[in-house]
Amino acid sequence: MTNLGHIGSVERFARHWPWMALLACAAMLAIAHAFETFGHMAPCSLCLKERQIYWAAGAIAALAAASNLTSRGALAARFANALLVLAFLYSAVVAGYHAGAEWKLWPGPTSCSGGQLNVNAGDLTAFLKGAPMVMPACDKAAWVFLGLSMAGWNALISLGLAGASALAAAQGKQGEGRFS
Repeated sequence: MTNLGHIGSVERFARHWPWMALLACAAMLAIAHAFETFGHMAPCSLCLKERQIYWAAGAIAALAAASNLTSRGALAARFANALLVLAFLYSAVVAGYHAGAEWKLWPGPTSCSGGQLNVNAGDLTAFLKGAPMVMPACDKAAWVFLGLSMAGWNALISLGLAGASALAAAQGKQGEGRFS
């Protein structure tokens, strides 16, 4: 492939990155909810915080994708991609902190020292009557694959998404006006 072909493919990547970032956020949220629903794994408070970051990043990506349809799309997309870099880096930090707490490298937050959460009809009735609902502990991995917990995988994926967002943001500078 010639250099010009490579530049064109990077520009196409940058132009379509907001859509890909939006799909990545949706996929990460769907996977988390699937583990919760089908794997019967209740999320801890750090898990929920990690999800909130993906909801925010997804909203940024959706706005960036919509801005690509406007005449000032290049500037808006570059700004949105820079915001996505920050959002995904923040996601990596939170997930890395969570994974470190699971590996006992440091203590998790005191608000996340819960116990078992085996929800049944009796538990829900008690909760509705004012009994506290106990969240799972943040320092116990509910699922591990190839030595990494969900939080560990999330940290790696978030770093990759931050890198892709940085590439798209940097391309926006060179390819100004080519996003529309």
